[in-house]
Amino acid sequence: MNETISLLQNHSSVRKFENKPLTEEQINNIFKAANQASSFSLLQAVSIIRISNPEIRQQVQELCADQPYISEVAEFWVFCADFNRNHQIAPEVDLSYAEFLQIGTVDVGLMAQNALVAAESMGLGGVYIGAVRLQIEKLTELLDLPEYVTPVVGLCIGHPAQEKNPIKPRLPQSIVMHTDSYESFSVNDIKEYDEEMRKYYEARPVKAPFTAKTIKGWSDHIKDHLERSILPNMLEHLNKQGYMKK
Repeated sequence: MNETISLLQNHSSVRKFENKPLTEEQINNIFKAANQASSFSLLQAVSIIRISNPEIRQQVQELCADQPYISEVAEFWVFCADFNRNHQIAPEVDLSYAEFLQIGTVDVGLMAQNALVAAESMGLGGVYIGAVRLQIEKLTELLDLPEYVTPVVGLCIGHPAQEKNPIKPRLPQSIVMHTDSYESFSVNDIKEYDEEMRKYYEARPVKAPFTAKTIKGWSDHIKDHLERSILPNMLEHLNKQGYMKK
């Protein structure tokens, strides 16, 4: 196993950080690693909003379920699907098709993953913040995002203040990887995984926002999370930003 594979296989989110800034070299190297991610037909439909102003950071935190590490961490970046640049270059093109949003969203995921992997390779840590979509209209206004730009995910990057949490078990390859066609699924297929997750949470009580305090297994987690999810009117927002009309 090489160092890259070991790094990827040992990922664990970090939510407690030292009060220590990143160097400009670290920031630039993380950005360059992110910016070199694959991009659909080189459309490069992503923008990163680096939130450095403490007052704006606090407002962003409040809009993202008030997760404290957003203000505490050295760097907080908001990754946006962005076809605004493309629109300026080719204003005659209809960008309201759902496919364009999908392209931007996939590119965001690739760039955000590259950024975190680069950070972890330096001994840093981070956590993704999906709650940037929780009050997406207010966040869009706060960050002054124009048409064809929408926030997809946030990323905290900083120096871990403690040892990383144990690696959280994932679904087995037999469940996730299908061969040639989609294979049927039954909850009975993940009994062993449910038990593995139960033992994991028993050893590591969970207190993070939007996570149940007591989780019996992965199936229970799925039921609980889906029932508790607070969902914004995403279609209305995306239509307002110029997306998802076709």
